[in-house]
Amino acid sequence: MTGPLADAIARGVAAGLLGLVIGSFLTVVITRAPERSSLWPRSACPKCGQPVKAKDNVPIVSWLILRGRCRSCGEPISGLYPIVEAVTAVLFAAVAVFIQPLAAVPAYLYAAAAAVALTAIDARTGRLPDAIVLPSYPVMAALLALASWLTGDWGALARAGIGGLGLLVGYGLVHLVRPRGMGRGDVKLAGLIGLALAYQGWGPFAVGALGAFLLGALWGIGVMIKTRGGRKTAIPFGPWMCAGAVLGCALGAPLWDLYRQLMQV
Repeated sequence: MTGPLADAIARGVAAGLLGLVIGSFLTVVITRAPERSSLWPRSACPKCGQPVKAKDNVPIVSWLILRGRCRSCGEPISGLYPIVEAVTAVLFAAVAVFIQPLAAVPAYLYAAAAAVALTAIDARTGRLPDAIVLPSYPVMAALLALASWLTGDWGALARAGIGGLGLLVGYGLVHLVRPRGMGRGDVKLAGLIGLALAYQGWGPFAVGALGAFLLGALWGIGVMIKTRGGRKTAIPFGPWMCAGAVLGCALGAPLWDLYRQLMQV
């Protein structure tokens, strides 16, 4: 098989395999970053302290072979590990296949990895660590600038800057009005998401930004119904910001075109 389809499949497979490796690393970030612990030395069983052997560190496969337990003492190993690895692999494959231009793929691979880590951390701890969010600004800016230099599309970079600043200011205003409903971590993350979405176009930006609030609201309603909680029930919003960004990148352009067509009827 040759041609564009074969190239896309090859990119997707290669990126998926890379995603498995990166996902394995992200599990360390997810467990240690909230405690500001060093990412070194290598992982060890929290019960018996035995370091994880290389043969037991193969993404997903090792967890399945060991049936989710430590080889040394039988302590259960969280299912978070294979889930993170699998999700990262799927996102990496999708980025490599669908993100355009191809020069921007490295930026979105980085964004996908950061999104997986931040989603898991915020869901577990209710925090979005500055150690991940703040360094992502210069990294994303540099990678998107490189993509624009390679393609000559400086308009996309300018649009990304406007979108990032716009979403940062918008979330900042919400935080000022309702500081308990919108955390400072969400505000900091908003600029990054605006940057990534707007580079793809105003359609992805609009769908991704609105999608975060829609998905978050639906989840919040479900939680309140299930737990009989009130409107003050705390719900981490970072995961829904990241989910909205994925939605915007995946479906933003066609949904935006459909909206514009309906408005012209």
